[in-house]
Amino acid sequence: MKRREVLAILGGAALARPRLAGAQTAGKTYHLGTVSPVAAITETTPFGKTLLKALAERGYTLGENLILSSLGAMGDVAKIPSMLQQLKADGADAFVIIGYPTALAAQSLDVPTVAALGLGDPVETHLIASQAHPGGNLTGISDVASALTTKRLSLLKELSPKLQKVAMLWNKDDLGMSLRYEASAKSARALGITVLALGVAAPDDFSEAFSVMNEEKPDAILMVADSLTNLNRKQVFDFAAARKLPAIYEYDFLIRDGGLMSYGPDLTESFERAGALVARIFNGAKPADLPFEEPTRYLFVLNLKTARTTGLEIPPTLLALADEVIE
Repeated sequence: MKRREVLAILGGAALARPRLAGAQTAGKTYHLGTVSPVAAITETTPFGKTLLKALAERGYTLGENLILSSLGAMGDVAKIPSMLQQLKADGADAFVIIGYPTALAAQSLDVPTVAALGLGDPVETHLIASQAHPGGNLTGISDVASALTTKRLSLLKELSPKLQKVAMLWNKDDLGMSLRYEASAKSARALGITVLALGVAAPDDFSEAFSVMNEEKPDAILMVADSLTNLNRKQVFDFAAARKLPAIYEYDFLIRDGGLMSYGPDLTESFERAGALVARIFNGAKPADLPFEEPTRYLFVLNLKTARTTGLEIPPTLLALADEVIE
């Protein structure tokens, strides 16, 4: 049941449409390519629908003056550079991408690129010069891992007041996610919480991570989301449930799929804003001049069914904080 309805798209889009549409090149059909390290962002997926809606509100409509080409690597990130090159050869005017490996591969191509999700800190990874002036072919939306970790740990403490040790799972082969882990671990230690670091690089590594947790027994799990951890999420869900371990995740779609709870940016907003940035690029703006944005809406989502299955009792105070409770 919804505890707070997701906010509507920022006002004024419809009023702005005639002015924005006037900046389009007459008769031109724009080609948008999307690349994801997991499943493709197509016109039938939730994120794809949100992206296309935002573009349509700004005068770019699929089947009229917009073409969408969508590719997904399904965890095989080695395929990403060739996917981007294929889209460039097919005449893509812009990319919308997910993840640090995709952004890194797009960096060497002369195609305007908007990152919608999973980038990490683009300055620390040298993808851009600064948030205010990216300076290259990349702009987009990215959150602040350290601030979000503090909130995630506070939610875990609300559920488990004796929390002292947190196991953190992340993809150690992804620089963006490694930096997110480091920022998260630093925040945890500042709160006096011990971190059990569990970097993984392949699906087989999860078994080893679970063995370490069986021996060292953390009080909770925090999973840093990328293509590797997302594609192996069921293993994490099952392990946490079997050991009655509270676990928190970064995105709400993981909770709809069986995770216990999440706190993170509202991804509907992120893809709406990605669409708005693409429209500005189609209108002639350069990514180098479009400041990187941070999310403005964050959601705490809780899965009561998973809590019951896991044997965890959710305090009323924690329930009251939830934006959405899945029953």
